[in-house]
Parts: sequence; C-alpha cells; structure tokens
Amino acid sequence: MTPKIEAFLKDAEKDSPFLVVDLDVVEDRYKRLNSAFSEGHIYYAMKANPAKPILERLNQLGSRFDAASLGEIMQCLETGVDPKRISFGNTLKKKKDIKAAYDLGVDLFAFDSEDELDKIAEAAPGSRVYCRILVNRHGAGASWPLSRKFGCSSAMAHELLMQAKAKGLVPFGVSFHVGSQQLDPAHWAKAISDVATLFDALGEGGIQLQMINIGGGFPARYQEDIPSLEEFVDYIKEHMTASFGEKWPEIYMEPGRYIVAEAGVLQSEVVCVSIKDFAEEIRWVYLDVGKFGGLAETIDESIVYQMVTEYDDQEMGPVIVAGPTCDSCDTLYERTYFQLPLALKTGDKINILSTGAYTTMYASQGFNGFEPPKEYFI
Repeated sequence: MTPKIEAFLKDAEKDSPFLVVDLDVVEDRYKRLNSAFSEGHIYYAMKANPAKPILERLNQLGSRFDAASLGEIMQCLETGVDPKRISFGNTLKKKKDIKAAYDLGVDLFAFDSEDELDKIAEAAPGSRVYCRILVNRHGAGASWPLSRKFGCSSAMAHELLMQAKAKGLVPFGVSFHVGSQQLDPAHWAKAISDVATLFDALGEGGIQLQMINIGGGFPARYQEDIPSLEEFVDYIKEHMTASFGEKWPEIYMEPGRYIVAEAGVLQSEVVCVSIKDFAEEIRWVYLDVGKFGGLAETIDESIVYQMVTEYDDQEMGPVIVAGPTCDSCDTLYERTYFQLPLALKTGDKINILSTGAYTTMYASQGFNGFEPPKEYFI
C-alpha cells in the first residue's frame, strides 16, 4: 500500500466498499515495463481496468491499447487515443462492431477462425489481421488460465493467414497468451518457438509476417512473492533470439494486471463474524463486498488476495471469508487456508490489496440491490 493510499484511507470518511487507485503506481509499472522491454510495444489490456483516469495517464505516456469491444474502443477515443494505436484484440466480434471500429479508424484486428476472418474481410477490407494460436492448453503456471476458449492450432493458423491474404487483408502477425498471472516464464519459450516455425512456413509460401504478440500474463503480487519483471523479460528476449536470431519481428504485448493490480486497494467493512456451532473454531467473516461486487477472481479461489486490518500484529485464527449476498456461491475462501485476527469484529475495516485489476469492472449492477463499489483515483 502506497503512502498516498494510506493517507487517503486515513482521511476518507466514505461508505465502503470502494476502490482507490494510485495513478503514480500505474505510471511506474508502465515505465518499468517500457524500459525493460524497449524493443516491444505496450498495448494496455483495457479489460483489466478501463477507468478514464487510467486511460488518460497511459495515453499521456504513449501507451497503445488492446480493446475487447466496441465499447472499449469508444472509451479510448473519448480519451483522445489515436485509433491507429488501438488493437481490436477480441477474437469474437459482431460484424457491425468490426465495421464501426473500422469506420472510426481502427485497422488492426485479431481472429482465430474462418468465420471471424470472413467478418473482418467483409466489414474492414484491407485491414491488418493477426491470428491467435493455442498455447499452454492446460493453463500450467497460470492462476487464471486463458487457453481453451481462444486460439487455434498452428496448422489452422497457417491456413487462415493464407486465406487472409486471398481475402484482401494484410496478414500481419500471430498472437498467443500463456495465461493471466503466469508465474513460470518457461511457458513463453515454447510459444515463441511455435510462432517462429509458423513464420518460417508462411514465409516459404510468400507471406512475410511482421509482428508477434506475446499477450499478457506478467503477474502482480498478491500474498506470495513473484519473480521480478526483469526475470520474465530477460527470458523472453533470450528465446526470441533463439527462435528468430538477431532480426526480430515487431513485438506487441498486452499487459493489464501487471500495470494496474498493485495500484489499487479495495476497502471493505466486516458485516458479521459468526460460527456455525459452539464447538467450531473456524469463524465465518462476512464482508460488504464479494464475488458479485467485483471479487470475481475468487471463483475457484484462483486469486488469493492479501487482506490488511488494524489488528494484524495480534493473534490470528482460521476463517472462511464470504460476501454479503443471498447466494451461497458468494463465498471467497473456504478451501484455501486463510487467517484473520481474532480481534476482528463487525464494523471493522479490511483493506484488500492489489485490487486495481479485474475487480470493479466485474461488479454486477445491483444484484440483491447491492451497489457496485465506488472508485477513486489519486
């Protein structure tokens, strides 16, 4: 937690739950990645947090943007982003949205199927396209896998990129994603090697691809230490050279979580502390925010957030943590061993760290009548 956020929380007399984001941390993370990987182009993954103050700060720094929908593209344009610095990176798009984006000046589109390619060819003629391939199919090393829903085999990508040229599009490159919150840099190596093989095969057929999009996946710190950003970047560079030699294609990357997660703290209030039987030692701690209020990444207990209270120097005990709604699936941590102070009581505040990414943007708009968390940017 940064001094700016600590001061804000100390002085704030605001109803929880709310998220506060330190924009200086966003800037620091962007600059750190841009410096460590100066050979690449950063396309901020807007889905992580598309709030206008974040987009404005990143736009000022020269970031490009990865948009998942026409709505996100409009948010970019309203912030003053040049449409040529936007990638429509979702492989699942309505044709009318492709056309609208194209008419607005966007000319870079992702695809992973013949159907999607046909839509782009009809709605955005002459555009640059890149094909997403399947890698790390079982999601190894990633806390939030992204490997089954998106992408196609390398063999299919070869055929589709050949078709792209025949359909009047510009076959521009190949993308992949090793999974969000990826803790093992080794998963980039196989993916880069697969892409290099595809580049060579297409080159023999007269198609010279220009770009490799290595996706996101750089992790944020939650409860446990993680490898440094530089460790990931050095590993990726080493394997780019191993696969492509000294002449690399353009490198695009789509960080989201890494840029914004650690910039945010979500403040919650304890609604109730209870036990289910006099003989039980495990307490249930109910918060005023849960899965439906933005903590959706606790599904399957995938992301385990660090929670900070005023009693953290006192005796701790095991708990089950749950949200406030009348839905039994709104339980955050039950299988995961989680401890909170024994002194914790109804009305106390809990600050949930590293919540700048994939929280408020997941919040439902009024399930059970609960309002989504408010957001503050400092």
